[in-house]
Amino acid sequence: MFRRTRVLLPLLVLLACVAVGVAAAAADHHRHAPSHTPSHSPPARKHPRASLRHVRAVKRPTPLARHRAKVRNEAASVVRFARHFLGVQYVYGGASPSSGFDCSGFTRYVFAHFGVSLPHYTFAQFDLGRRVARSGLRPGDLVFFDGVGHVGLYIGHNRFIHAPHSGTRVSVDRMSGWYSGRYAGARRVIT
Repeated sequence: MFRRTRVLLPLLVLLACVAVGVAAAAADHHRHAPSHTPSHSPPARKHPRASLRHVRAVKRPTPLARHRAKVRNEAASVVRFARHFLGVQYVYGGASPSSGFDCSGFTRYVFAHFGVSLPHYTFAQFDLGRRVARSGLRPGDLVFFDGVGHVGLYIGHNRFIHAPHSGTRVSVDRMSGWYSGRYAGARRVIT
């Protein structure tokens, strides 16, 4: 009897392993095989509320993302508003479109329209907001030149809008060339 058990036991184990392997292969084939649904039965439909709930959860922005979007929109509005004054004459001490602008009068006027109070003095404007690296400039940032003696408004793509100096008008210039060597820093007042 003992000899028969010694021979039968390994044989039974082998048969069990083969049976498990065949069952696993069949299950794997069934899982990867295309499903054949009869043509008369409609495809299964998901519950509409479940899919909407999932979409809402994915699309809901975080408070930080909403704040950043709001800041970007405000900065874009500031730039659009500033462009309305292209061509206004430079006047030393000027602070309105009717009388003309100097550089800090121009930035002051533009930001006042959005409820941001800036002093009419470049050095005082440079003390406001937070410092921004040149590589991190965004539209709406104040950009300073000539040892903080001149200010403009960054509008993107390495350009800024400003009231340059006597005999000129509000215009857009590149921050390269002449202005690149005179760049003194930037401040972000819309945060």
